[in-house]
Parts: sequence; C-alpha cells; structure tokens
Amino acid sequence: LEVLGKQIQVPVFSMGADVNPVTIAKEAVAHAIKHGNDPVILDTAGRLHIDEQLMDELANIKAEVNPTEILLVVDAMTGQDAVNVAKSFNDQLDITGVILSKLDGDTRGGAALSVKQVTGKPIKYASVGEKLSDLEQFHPDRMASRILGMGDVLTLIDKAQETIDEKKAQELEEKIRKQQFDLDDFLEQFKQIRKMGSFSQILGMLPGIDKKMLESVDTEENEKKMLHIEAIIQSMTQEERRKPSIIGASRKVRISKGSGTRVQDVNQLLKQFEQMQKMMKQLSGGRQAKMLKRLRKRK
Repeated sequence: LEVLGKQIQVPVFSMGADVNPVTIAKEAVAHAIKHGNDPVILDTAGRLHIDEQLMDELANIKAEVNPTEILLVVDAMTGQDAVNVAKSFNDQLDITGVILSKLDGDTRGGAALSVKQVTGKPIKYASVGEKLSDLEQFHPDRMASRILGMGDVLTLIDKAQETIDEKKAQELEEKIRKQQFDLDDFLEQFKQIRKMGSFSQILGMLPGIDKKMLESVDTEENEKKMLHIEAIIQSMTQEERRKPSIIGASRKVRISKGSGTRVQDVNQLLKQFEQMQKMMKQLSGGRQAKMLKRLRKRK
C-alpha cells in the first residue's frame, strides 16, 4: 500500500502489522483530521466472510470511526461466489456500494448484475485491467452494451478526452492542414493512443466486436508490435523523422539494429506512414478541411 501511495503521491498512514486494526483506523482518522487529509480511505485488506473474528473487527471499525462509505471490492471472475460474498458482507456491515475488480475477464458483467440484485446497493466503480488508470466509474447502460456485444463508445470517448492533450491536438490539426505531418507527430499520436489502454481494451469498446473475436486477438503480440514501432522511430535521426524519404537501404539496416528489429519491420512502418501521409493530404483539402474547421468551432 505504501508503494502504491508513492506512485500516486498520496500519503499512507501505518502503525505496523502487530497493532489492532481498530486502533489503526481510529489513529488514522485522527491523523487525517490533524493534517487536513480529505478524503480518508481505510483499507481493511482481504477478509473472508466466513472468518467471524475478522468480520467482528470490521464491525468494530465501523462503530468507532463511523465511515461515510463502506465499499466492498469483489472479484468479478469468481462468478456466483462474488454474489455470496457481497450478500454476506452487506448483511453484516450494511455496505453502501460495490467495486468490481477484473471486469475485463470472461464473466463480462454477469456477476455485476447479480451483486446489484442481491444487495440492492449500487456498483460504483469497476477495474478493467491491472493499471491504476484502469479503475473506472461504473455505468450500468454501458455495461449492458458490452454484454450485448454493442461496444462502449462513450467510455472510449471519455478515455480519449482524459488522455489526449487538447493543445497538442490543435498543433496536429495545424500540421495536417499545412501537410507537415512527420514521424515525430506519428510517434506522439501513437503514445496518446497507448495511454487509453491496451489494444484489446480499445477493441472491446468498439461496436460489433464480440467476445470470440477478442479472444482471437493476441494482446501480447500487439503490445510487442507497439513497442517495436516506438523503438524504430526513436532509432532514427531528427532529419530522418522529418524526411522519411531519405531513408535508404543502409539507413534501414542501421535503424533496425538500433531498435532491435528486422529491416522488414522498418519497411512496414515506413509503408504505413506513407499511407497515413496520403490520407492526411486528402484530409487537408476541400470538404475535409472545412469539416475540421467546424469541429474546432464547436469545441
């Protein structure tokens, strides 16, 4: 927990493993009040609903600190057992909400619906991956769309708005209009997209992408390809990034060695970039340019 706290720059209060959890909770709240920390999150660690002693400790913590929220984290991958756990905790503690973890697994939200039905308490957050940024606010309608294979375009838009720098987007638009889009811009856009999540996560939010298709996607292989693209561009000189047309056979060999990839990989990237440049050229003229202008005005 302290390691996680350092990563997200949040102070973590601790008194060691030997101190009674009820005492730690009381002292933590007192410490927070003294130092102006708000809100305060009390992490009671993993507890089994069948362990009476640990459940009694939770009841005592609730009585001592009177928390505003009691959120139960349940593993969506455990299916029906997640429902049993949620019911038991709710019966004993009267929880105020649920956080579902591992919602990117095979269950596709079935457990989520059951937990809400049995406890009558809202599902407030859900984690759809292993990164800190993968904790999302839970939207029932969006989950229904995912279950029905209709994608989740609204969450994809939310992620885009959170990760894409508006100033950089304006600069990119200017470069597209002036036909100055180069490999540095290509790399920057690539990094922005990667911030939105893994390849399979982004695919899963698109309409028409069903579960079987996602299972056929080799996530590890795609992540590897993304890293290769970054390595190839970063192995180029500034001049090569601005003018990819100067990259001949000897330069390709040097770039492939520098990036730990094959010459074929360098060729493939350059071909993809050439196709993108053609598309950008079309986008900068006529009707497309007017469309971009209108979009900027709306923002």
